[in-house]
Amino acid sequence: MRPASAPAVVRPSLVTSDGLHLAARHWTTPGAPTAGVVVVHGFTASADCPLVDALGSSLHDDGFDVVTYDARGHGTSDGESTLGDHERHDVAAAVAYARRRCDRVVLVGASMGAIAALRYATTDDALAGLVTVSCPAEWRLPRNPRGVLAAAMTRTPFGRRAMARLCGVRVARRWTNPAPPLALVGSLRVPVAIVHGTSDRFIPVRDAARLHAAAPEPRRLVVVPDLRHAFEPPAVAPVRDSVRWVLSH
Repeated sequence: MRPASAPAVVRPSLVTSDGLHLAARHWTTPGAPTAGVVVVHGFTASADCPLVDALGSSLHDDGFDVVTYDARGHGTSDGESTLGDHERHDVAAAVAYARRRCDRVVLVGASMGAIAALRYATTDDALAGLVTVSCPAEWRLPRNPRGVLAAAMTRTPFGRRAMARLCGVRVARRWTNPAPPLALVGSLRVPVAIVHGTSDRFIPVRDAARLHAAAPEPRRLVVVPDLRHAFEPPAVAPVRDSVRWVLSH
């Protein structure tokens, strides 16, 4: 790890293959970066979310170029959220941008972002690796108040209007019902590290174990005590370590 310094941050606009413009942030390193890392945020987050910013800054301190962006339907980007399906086009645009400075690119995605990153990673064998955080195995919401609220906010007209008004997230009206992560992970041809928290009340840790069991080698499972969901502070150190691990494989 190199000493922390004030990162040079630029704000490009990415253009997806289906014609959307995405607001992005790019932390650049002096000279040639060790690798590029694309950080893919979860549902209701953005490139400017403090948790995404903290992770991006930490990865930059490790000597990496880092690209983050507002996924479709989030922040100031175009489009509507499909909860990880068409977001694969967003990931593709960010990876192409990151490769302008470095051929070695690692994807780091959390929750919805993990779904999108995994979906894209199955199509790009040239990636240096994939790190997922809080990724579900199947489309199964928990039978608790969080699960009921999530279904109401994403799959009903009233909920979608509320999401747009309260969270600034525009959710697509139609659920695309794509193949779930468990059906995709076996197609990976790049190293994968699966990070999950013991305190995640939305996606159980057994989902991570199932994904790990179905993934080809090289693979890694990291269970983090006290991590609840996505890029919360307990995830930062395991993610940094996992990025180094996939690059070593």
